[in-house]
Amino acid sequence: MKSSKPEFKRQESWRYKRVAENWRRPRGVTSKMRKEESGFPAKVKVGYGSITSARGLHPRGLVEHLVWRESELEKLDAKVHIIRIAARVGERKRIGIIAKAKEQNFHIANPGKGESRPVAETVEEREPVPTETPVEEPTEQVEDAEDGEEKSVTGEDSE
Repeated sequence: MKSSKPEFKRQESWRYKRVAENWRRPRGVTSKMRKEESGFPAKVKVGYGSITSARGLHPRGLVEHLVWRESELEKLDAKVHIIRIAARVGERKRIGIIAKAKEQNFHIANPGKGESRPVAETVEEREPVPTETPVEEPTEQVEDAEDGEEKSVTGEDSE
């Protein structure tokens, strides 16, 4: 497959926040990166290219194919293709595609977080959320032995 290659960074991108890391060729007359001095990031060169048979493949070495409906899976081979479900596919169709892809042993590039979640729960199927209602503590009346007056235990004295 593909051999590892360095991360090609734009000159001075590590120094300034305003300069993005996207590769740009260094063109300065005195640029140390253009002169390829040691200690500076590597420049993009022809020698870093991948072999032609591996170009355009998914990192797993399979050909990526965009899928919109279940019927498209019949035309593909699980040993050659990896499927990516189109972004505009809704949840119901997505679950059907994932189920059929698993039956046929396809690799899925973007299965989603909860691939086995139910289609769309209705409000009646969900469990009711318990709401906390404030419960008043019963106040015990205690008679004071000396005075014969009643006092509440909770500390709420009404005078």
